[in-house]
Amino acid sequence: MRVLVVTAVPAERDAVTRAFGGEPRVRRVPGAELHRAGPFDVLAGGVGPAAAAAATACALAGAAAGEPYALVVSAGIGGGFAPAAPVGSLVVATGIVAADLGAETPDGFVPVTGLGFGRDSFEPPAPLVRDVAGATGAVPGPVLTVSTVTGSAARTAALLAAHPGAVAEAMEGFGVAEAADRFGVPALELRAVSNAVGPRDREAWRIGDALAALTEAFGKTAPVVESWTPHDRLDRHRD
Repeated sequence: MRVLVVTAVPAERDAVTRAFGGEPRVRRVPGAELHRAGPFDVLAGGVGPAAAAAATACALAGAAAGEPYALVVSAGIGGGFAPAAPVGSLVVATGIVAADLGAETPDGFVPVTGLGFGRDSFEPPAPLVRDVAGATGAVPGPVLTVSTVTGSAARTAALLAAHPGAVAEAMEGFGVAEAADRFGVPALELRAVSNAVGPRDREAWRIGDALAALTEAFGKTAPVVESWTPHDRLDRHRD
């Protein structure tokens, strides 16, 4: 079973492929390079949901006529909500949520679903989430996709109030899941926590440690993914 892994930047891509040792096989796809390692084709699709969606869609379209993918994984580092996901931990998404897709109103933020159109979340296959969490020790919970990294206590509190139980935030998951959904392929999100969500303190970030944790996580995730059999295609969840 072939799996597409989409990261934001090359450092994250390389952290995933290091889990398998040796040099990955590289081939060009529109706008990026695919690095094949183990069961995974890994690409650095760019920062933010739009770039991630575009890169994912290009890779899925290119594979459709040959060796289609059975799963897409959004992977990389991200911010963790304390105390659920401390720095250095792993998280796996039970829901991939667009946290800032909607409208500001006099009564507060209204998600796009509350406006009566679109969707703001995708649910990865629950058995796969459970198995990945068991193999890696990742904390399961909603992972929020934001277009602006949170940098204040007030914004952190607002996100947790709107999304109770959220374990992390990142910038690409929803875009990856949106593209995967268009092709009828299930999506998963797996991240290593490099910093706490809250007031921005770059001195406290542990990017190197998070990348090392990501490498270890994919070494443990590969057997889970290879033994997992999707039921037909994506069972689409509608809000």
